[in-house]
Amino acid sequence: MTAQDDAPHKTLLFVNIAHALDHFVLLIFPTAVIAIAADLGRDYGDLIWLTTGAFVAFGLFALPVGWLADRFGRRALLTTYFFGYGAACLAVAGSTSLPMIAGSLLMLGMFSAIYHPIGSAMIVANATKLGRALGINGVWGNMGAALASGITAALAATLGWRAAFIVPGVILIALGVAFVALVRDDTMTGKKGSASHSLVMSRQRLVWLLLAFMTAILAGGLTFNIVTIAMPKVIDERLGFPIPLALTGWITTSIFVCGALTQITVGRLIDKLELPLLFVAMSALQAGGLLLAALTTGVPMAAGLVLATAAIYGQVVLNDAMVGRYVAEEFRNRFYSVRFFVGFTVGGLAVPLISILRGHGGFQEVLLVSAAVATVILICALATWALVHGRTEPATAPAE
Repeated sequence: MTAQDDAPHKTLLFVNIAHALDHFVLLIFPTAVIAIAADLGRDYGDLIWLTTGAFVAFGLFALPVGWLADRFGRRALLTTYFFGYGAACLAVAGSTSLPMIAGSLLMLGMFSAIYHPIGSAMIVANATKLGRALGINGVWGNMGAALASGITAALAATLGWRAAFIVPGVILIALGVAFVALVRDDTMTGKKGSASHSLVMSRQRLVWLLLAFMTAILAGGLTFNIVTIAMPKVIDERLGFPIPLALTGWITTSIFVCGALTQITVGRLIDKLELPLLFVAMSALQAGGLLLAALTTGVPMAAGLVLATAAIYGQVVLNDAMVGRYVAEEFRNRFYSVRFFVGFTVGGLAVPLISILRGHGGFQEVLLVSAAVATVILICALATWALVHGRTEPATAPAE
């Protein structure tokens, strides 16, 4: 294998590691805050709200990333991500007051927002099998999120809460140095995997297609956050018999792992099946799983959550694949920015919505509303299939 042939593989490796760290670092504070409260002599409730800025920035600052990438290049943006995200971690570790922590967490959210639009575009540009690459990348991100709480707790308990930010901060900066040294350019050698499959249709149909897809992203961001945030308490209240808190956590983790592993399967299907048809199947599975969870308790309820979570996680990979397949290279950076801005920003409404619905009708109402939102996604998927009916794409992108 020549150095040129190896360049896309190096790029994809850095992109995958960056995805894991993006989710890992963003979830350090919700665990570390327990130790921070004890260290600063403040109440947990006084501190947990400080992370609001990070999560708002995570969605908000995704919007300009695509335009910046068009001007400065994806490599420059991912380099900025590694060094900036690492510096933000060190800034949090060095904070000695609430305003300093809040400002550092806001900085953390700003740099974390760089990853998804850039990482997704770089995968499309360098992958020879798009679906497989997106599926593997999704698992890296989910495993980063899954490991965040445990590793953070271990570091905070043994070395103090500041170490929970210093260690990943140093790792990120070291990765930035390695990325600059090993990835010399934007490695668009993956053109054989980056060519989009343009849909030839009228402008009116294209507008309807865009409207259906963006509506699905809006609804998908909401169901994703509702399910991931509410699941531990849903299991606790609707499993039908009392279980220890630790077991509740393990059941929740197991369901999330099932969802993460599904992304590999969906990735392989993306390389073999027509995307609109797969879109319909994932949407139907999500709506059906949430409806089953809403109308049952005990094991059937848990089974419904497994189905819904698998479909939700699979949908994330499918969305990125549809942008990669159907959006031309020159517009892809900006489209990914809009896609993640919309999804992450609307997803922020999940917490107040869960609180309101649970207070009104319990978690059954939360799940029923989630099923209704998932039905909107299904309608959008059916509309997408109808608009591109009869148009299939090859299993792999054409060679250059």
